[in-house]
Amino acid sequence: MIKRLRLILLVLFPGLLIVNSTAQELNSYEITRLPFSSSGYNDISPVMYNDGLLFCSDRRLSGIMERTSFDGRRLFNIYFVQRRDSVEWNKPKEIRSERSELFNNGPLSIAPDGKTVYFTSEIETGGQSKNKKFRNRSGIFIADLNGFQITSIRPFKYNNPDYNIGQPSVSSDGKYLFFSSDMPGGYGGSDIYYCELINNEWSDPVNAGPMVNSTYIENYPYLHSGGRLYFTSDRPGGAGGLDVYYSEKNDREWGEPVRLPEPVNSASDDFALVAMPDLESGYFASNRQRNDDIYEFIITIIRKATCDTLQENTYCYEFIEENAVKYDTIPFRYEWRFGDGDTASGEIVQHCYAGPGSYLVQLDVVNLVTGEKSLNEKSERLVIQDIEQPFITSPDTAYTGQEIQLSADKTNLPGWQIAKYYWNFDDETAAIGQNVKKTFTRPGEYNIQLIVSDKAGSGGKIKETCVSRNILIFNRP
Repeated sequence: MIKRLRLILLVLFPGLLIVNSTAQELNSYEITRLPFSSSGYNDISPVMYNDGLLFCSDRRLSGIMERTSFDGRRLFNIYFVQRRDSVEWNKPKEIRSERSELFNNGPLSIAPDGKTVYFTSEIETGGQSKNKKFRNRSGIFIADLNGFQITSIRPFKYNNPDYNIGQPSVSSDGKYLFFSSDMPGGYGGSDIYYCELINNEWSDPVNAGPMVNSTYIENYPYLHSGGRLYFTSDRPGGAGGLDVYYSEKNDREWGEPVRLPEPVNSASDDFALVAMPDLESGYFASNRQRNDDIYEFIITIIRKATCDTLQENTYCYEFIEENAVKYDTIPFRYEWRFGDGDTASGEIVQHCYAGPGSYLVQLDVVNLVTGEKSLNEKSERLVIQDIEQPFITSPDTAYTGQEIQLSADKTNLPGWQIAKYYWNFDDETAAIGQNVKKTFTRPGEYNIQLIVSDKAGSGGKIKETCVSRNILIFNRP
């Protein structure tokens, strides 16, 4: 007697299906011009501070009085504005110093202690500065912030009357000071530099290098607590004017800069961006409404905190005739019919099906001594079903700049009436569509999420599920 059969699943991976299609691109950011921005004047360089913002403005001191320099230019000073709620802000209050009447104050940065302020101002304050023909350079000054007063002002040790240093930004751990300067030896009009705090002294300035700097203007650096270096540049390839970029460090070097998409960047000047620790929101300045104003941005991309890892569907199986395995001296030949038209012979055989379905697996046994053939000695119904999940079809690897295709065509969610396929590419971009195209600009490992939403059911409730997979992006050789 032939004992019953045993089926063992053999985990193999089917080939990838690539579908050519396009996606609906999404705006990653939503922006709002903040209500305290002044009409007809310039408001720049927001800095997050005490549930509000410090910023610089050349607005009037009063309804009729303007603050101007010796050569008639309106002067910038520092203001603080408290946030009242998610929409409303209080009226800005001026922060004054001994320089407020005759010199610029700002842009600025606050050290982690919340009391030490680094700000930009003119180097020369004596009689020479009153000469309209004198070219007064900008430098960085360090001071104490006491309420609405800046006191104990002292110059940064690397200020120089032959070139400009300004737009300071202290890192969140206080170890680095970034700034912009047109000092000799740079790559272009102005470059990003940084100093490291060693034994309570700032080291010599270090140029951030050719990936960050170019032959054009780079300024308004801001090192986010997560390690991203945001900066502004007017290099070619932008949306227009000044644009906001960011770079991340690869080992010891800064990586290829990424330009933030619209609507943060525009055909106008967009600059001086700062971001919350989670990178979900922040602030920047722009002159898209003629004057410089301060805007808030919010990232609108959906990303799930938890998302199931994609499970590959397998259609390959191993079939074993247990009795033959135990007693290999029995002179029988085992002939398998897999229910899809294919056959094979052997005590242990492997077979891959084309896809899901119901298949009748049958075993015929031939006695090699007598030649007698027993048809259908054993049969079993094999039902193959895809895993119930959204499904991401994509390559495992690709190169920077290479357009790749991703598909959700193999999604298996019985009973769902799918209303939306939403893709998060883990690089602050997203798309909607069953089939999408994507080009990554930087190397790295990206965790792609596919979020699938059902049509609203009874009571308006919408079902939603999520699956993710990783893709490796390499620099093109």
